[in-house]
Amino acid sequence: MRTRPAHLQQGDLVGIVALSTPPNMDNVTRGLRYLEELGLRYVLGDSIQKHVHYFAGSDRDRARDFEAMVENPEIKAIFCASGGYGAARVADKIDYMLLEENPKIFWGFSDLTFLHTAIGQLSNLVTFHGPTISSIGHDDVPERTKMMFKQLFAPAEIYYDKNISKLTTIHEGRVRGQLVGGNLTRIVNSIGTKFELDTTNKVLLIEDIGLEPAQIDELLNQLKQSRKLEQASGIVIGDFTLAEPRDYTDSPSLDALFDEYFAHINKPVVSGFKIGHERLNVALPLGVDVILDADEKYLAVLPGVE
Repeated sequence: MRTRPAHLQQGDLVGIVALSTPPNMDNVTRGLRYLEELGLRYVLGDSIQKHVHYFAGSDRDRARDFEAMVENPEIKAIFCASGGYGAARVADKIDYMLLEENPKIFWGFSDLTFLHTAIGQLSNLVTFHGPTISSIGHDDVPERTKMMFKQLFAPAEIYYDKNISKLTTIHEGRVRGQLVGGNLTRIVNSIGTKFELDTTNKVLLIEDIGLEPAQIDELLNQLKQSRKLEQASGIVIGDFTLAEPRDYTDSPSLDALFDEYFAHINKPVVSGFKIGHERLNVALPLGVDVILDADEKYLAVLPGVE
């Protein structure tokens, strides 16, 4: 079992960092208001308003910003302001022993998948796959998306079934295992690096945005040929947003593509989870045990905090 960070309390100080692309500050400002509604105080990292090419500051700037938040004993959680691209570039500049010695909540998704994997495997810490601060700064964010932050204030199990969204069984079965993964592109990007995702006996979560079916096919094929799908004990398929073909080629539907890869994989596979780049984004802890039941169509998740 990975170490679970301590839960938050009202009045706690949390840190906001940008480890990838510079965030939309208007959205960040609105997102911060919600943290205030939860009773949290916050401090902005230096990276939030820096711009170097398409990054929120240099690689070293962003890594130092993150480590400063880890080292500060007053800061109880680190929230990412935005995704985009760049987290992988700071992954080899972070002292993971520092986070293992000072465990605290790390929250984000999309591009941050690379760091979720690195922190989980090198710091042995549970992290949280949840919406960035800028992504909750939109007016039409569902209340359930915001409510998922409340799992940080007390240990609580999460039960996801068809009452939240329509779920589809691609292969039947039931399994218990540690939940890992996140953004499909960033999972594949990790292959061949020292941060390569270990899926052995794990329940693998995948989601992505803006990919044509052919691109999704390419990424799933690499997961298959690198034996990541074979080694996993189950597959949770989240949102694949804006996945329409951009030309007139004869592309398969996403359902057909998922059936091709998962219908005969001999392990439970369920699609339809609202996890990813939609307004409804159900945040889950990574590195905790879950039960994926493809027969009854539910995902039960153990608490991510102590």
